[in-house]
Amino acid sequence: MKILLDPQIFDQQTYGGISRYYTEIFSILSKKENVEVVLPIYSSDNAYIKKTDLLVKNKKLYLLYDILAFFKISTRSLRRKNSEKLLKQAFEDNDYDVFVPTYYNPYFLDKIKDKPYVLTVYDMIHELLPQYFVGDSFKVCERKLQLLEKATRIIAVSNNTKKDIVKVYPQIDPDKIVVIYHGNSIKIDPTIKVDLPKDYILYVGARPNYKNFEFLVKSAEPLLKNDPSLMLIAAGGGEFSDEEAEFIKKFGIEKQVIQRYFKEEELGHYYKNAKCFVFPSLYEGFGIPVLESMACGCPIILSEHGSFPEVAGDAGIYFDSDSEENLREKIQMLLSNDQLRKQYSEKGLEHVKKFDWKVATEQCLQVYMDAAGK
Repeated sequence: MKILLDPQIFDQQTYGGISRYYTEIFSILSKKENVEVVLPIYSSDNAYIKKTDLLVKNKKLYLLYDILAFFKISTRSLRRKNSEKLLKQAFEDNDYDVFVPTYYNPYFLDKIKDKPYVLTVYDMIHELLPQYFVGDSFKVCERKLQLLEKATRIIAVSNNTKKDIVKVYPQIDPDKIVVIYHGNSIKIDPTIKVDLPKDYILYVGARPNYKNFEFLVKSAEPLLKNDPSLMLIAAGGGEFSDEEAEFIKKFGIEKQVIQRYFKEEELGHYYKNAKCFVFPSLYEGFGIPVLESMACGCPIILSEHGSFPEVAGDAGIYFDSDSEENLREKIQMLLSNDQLRKQYSEKGLEHVKKFDWKVATEQCLQVYMDAAGK
């Protein structure tokens, strides 16, 4: 079984759930005796893929890149050009059983000839909440639909995502959609020390519009004012924009709502030491931070939308996303009750065992084999 893995997501993301998903799945697949994975990239800035054995080895090119980097000469365009040559050659050789696109650019449709491809759909947010993606939404939706219609098989990351695909595009045959959950990647390295406040509420990742971060700030504001030692940490997602900073400042809590960068190996400590993790997003196709939080023993508070109830089950505490007061009550409930926090921590640690990359890999392989007629 030979799989040609599309490189587009690794060019787009340095970090991110989608590139992590493919890295985890194909790192395991590549070690199987009867599976060959071809990823036409020599070098990548993606934090996950560059730590694997999936990149194409070329000592001369690596030496050239190192020399150019030493003299502070950008190698990005050169690396991309060389990888494009690799991809072009792979298409011309036509020596693979199935193609796996990693995002929705349909550039490959006229290049794979009669080869099958398996598309993974991560969410349907552009279709369901287009108001948050002005200018970009139509392009993504148009491309996704084109690929959905022509795909041999489709992988959905949750039952909720499968339901949304069929709801939005009823012409797609539900029988060719297979649901495969993500696994959990996060680990806590006890040798790493992270300087964190004693009491804090945690938010992780990007904060634009539908992620509902401002809703969280407004909900938590009375709690923060009532306890000057309590903090709200926004981990990752880039520093606060001027608009975000101004929004936080108008509540007078700018010293308690802080943005922190973290290294990948530090993230587990952010979850582990938090009083609770709040994921206020209006929609997620899966939500990897849900697994991360549970795996680190951090109680999690989520909205009732999208895949959250499916992924978190009874290990999650759910709030009404139309009510700041309701979210505030749920946060206060955990802040003031050590026993309840312990109870939900234990629930999460048990529930997250259901999500395993090895299981997901076996399921993906079966889909790839079915698509290739193996």
